[in-house]
Amino acid sequence: MGSGKVTDWQGKHVTVAGLGVSGVPAAKVLHGLGAVVTVVNDGDDDRARTQAAELEALGVTVRLGDGATLPEGTELIVTAPGWRPDKPLFAAAAEAGVPVWGDVELAWQLRGPDAAPWLAVTGTNGKTTTVQMLASILKAAGLRTAAVGNIGVSLLDVVLGEEQYDVLAVELSSYQLHWAPSLRAHSAVVLNLAPDHLDWHGSMEAYAADKGRVYEGNRVACVYNVADKATEDLVREADVEEGCRAIGFTLGSPAPSQLGVVDGILVDRAFVENRQKNAQELAEVTDVNPPAPHNIANALAAAALARAFGVPAKAVREGLRAFRPDAHRIAHVADLDGVAYIDDSKATNTHAAEASLAAYESIVWIAGGLAKGATFDELVAKSAQRLRGAVLIGADRALIREALARHAPEVPVVDLEQTDTGAMRVAVREARGLARPGDTVLLAPACASMDMFANYNKRGDAFAEAVRELGSADG
Repeated sequence: MGSGKVTDWQGKHVTVAGLGVSGVPAAKVLHGLGAVVTVVNDGDDDRARTQAAELEALGVTVRLGDGATLPEGTELIVTAPGWRPDKPLFAAAAEAGVPVWGDVELAWQLRGPDAAPWLAVTGTNGKTTTVQMLASILKAAGLRTAAVGNIGVSLLDVVLGEEQYDVLAVELSSYQLHWAPSLRAHSAVVLNLAPDHLDWHGSMEAYAADKGRVYEGNRVACVYNVADKATEDLVREADVEEGCRAIGFTLGSPAPSQLGVVDGILVDRAFVENRQKNAQELAEVTDVNPPAPHNIANALAAAALARAFGVPAKAVREGLRAFRPDAHRIAHVADLDGVAYIDDSKATNTHAAEASLAAYESIVWIAGGLAKGATFDELVAKSAQRLRGAVLIGADRALIREALARHAPEVPVVDLEQTDTGAMRVAVREARGLARPGDTVLLAPACASMDMFANYNKRGDAFAEAVRELGSADG
């Protein structure tokens, strides 16, 4: 039972690794197909016990507090994407010759014969926005579609549900791709590559290789970022179907087989007749919301995948115009005394923060949180000339403070020791004190939020609330 199609699950012994968002549905689906399912889980807390009781009532065996031992007779492991590859369970599986799939691989295996093709999006940053833009474009073309995968919509639910689709816009994380050996997309993009999740993958090379899996077996287009050579290298290394093309996207003027920008217009020189001479206008930069450089890149990537699927130029423009970004992604909160307050709490790593900082001229930067092994020298060096000041919060703020001292010693820094959730109110007040009319106070933390907040949404909400309080105090 390698990565070939499984047609008969009756009596197959499958171990599901991990309860939670993907584990519980996977266990239910496999049990429903007639498999003998055992769930193993490291944790043994109240939530896990509740989930275990629900599964045990169906006849699924659950072992809480024991995620290391391979249950006897296991023929396949289906793992939650977050489980690291170096866990003892997987070493035992490798020794026993037992394949390991993720929930994405399971969904791929369970698709019906007339299943909708997948347009797949991965990359360090911009995945969710690009997938949502893509779905908006596909809908504008009259296609039945959905934005699914790592975006919070279970692929298992979509694949096994009643609704019929023409095509799916699929967001995939590096974790999911690691455990998806037989996935073959119609077309795919790696938006960018920057160090992230290295604690999970073990090295940048392993992280890049897992991202590159999205190109394996592509049929029509492997879309890459001209400004990020590593993404093009992954295309070169991929084993694709004959006739599959490498398609670049660039914020500059596009060469043949690329999409790019000319005089404020998004243009296609890839999916046109005689691409040596011709270019197709797709949309204007002002159709992209918001028109920050990294978001225009997202729009070009989405357009490339849509065009690879045969979508007309008109639908690209309509889809981009209809798209509304999620909360906490360069969201404009308010203008106070000529200063714009922008919530980009979703910038949870240095690469995302760099893109965010590049979108504004003069910035008071609110940053900090959990660094996840990141370093900040490159980010600060690139952004130093844009910084009016910085307000630092969170557990690993010293790392950013030290980078600022090295690369932007003239930038005033406020270092907040306070770590309760009220710290954001203080941070916003301090930022206001540093800002001048025409500046932007930008929350782009470059760090994860879990040291102080439940998630990046709550962090962004706290920022927006603090800004509104400032505004009402003025009024």
